[in-house]
Amino acid sequence: MELVVKRYRCTHSASCVCLKGHISEDAMYLVFEHMKWNPKMIAIFSSVCKWFDEFAKRVLWKEFCHARAPKMMKDLHSDGSHIVDGNWKALGKLLIYCSGCPRGDLFSNIHVPIPGHFVYRTRFSRTLGKSLLPPQCRTDVLYVSESCEHLDQGEEGDLGLFRGIFKSFAGSNMKKMLIERQANFHPNEMCPYCKIKLWHLMQPNMIPSSASVRLDADDDSVEYYVCLNGHIIGSCTLMPYSDSEDKEE
Repeated sequence: MELVVKRYRCTHSASCVCLKGHISEDAMYLVFEHMKWNPKMIAIFSSVCKWFDEFAKRVLWKEFCHARAPKMMKDLHSDGSHIVDGNWKALGKLLIYCSGCPRGDLFSNIHVPIPGHFVYRTRFSRTLGKSLLPPQCRTDVLYVSESCEHLDQGEEGDLGLFRGIFKSFAGSNMKKMLIERQANFHPNEMCPYCKIKLWHLMQPNMIPSSASVRLDADDDSVEYYVCLNGHIIGSCTLMPYSDSEDKEE
């Protein structure tokens, strides 16, 4: 029996410039492979029309994620876990974009807007992620970025913003605990990466003291949110350099 190749219908937007057809997906793949999966070019390409955007979500962002963080992607997909097609764009954005705090009311220690921005390169760590988990959830796998430093923020001082992702969040102990403790969703804000609801972890007191130590942050200044897809965004007030050095000694 001959296998039927799956075909994707082109859904043209009003401004679509490709009404006469598209070049093959194989050709597009080779072009972006040659560009080493440049995220800026993928984003520009995605804005051309809906067909291009769908192809980017399904193929290009996936390849970008594997090229940017191969070990992390391999771990996220091990043991039968997977990233559902369509969320690759969100994961790609999380790897290279600090969401900031545009409205200045998401975190209790930030009262002025901090715009989001792209980050050239960021390290994500399982060890750092484990320090943010309560003891009951230490078997969960959480990758967290090093803090993106926003210095001299007026009365707020030096701020650190971090982001991350859970492995297999749907079956994690963290999600189970959030449900059991009836944690509330933020009434207005959505995840900046996938645009769905955010749980606030400060309400059920689920952030351990080890988080501030690993982030070089003031005690009790660490807070973060986790969305239904397992993306996290967080903030902390960074210790002054002298205090941080004394603490390490």
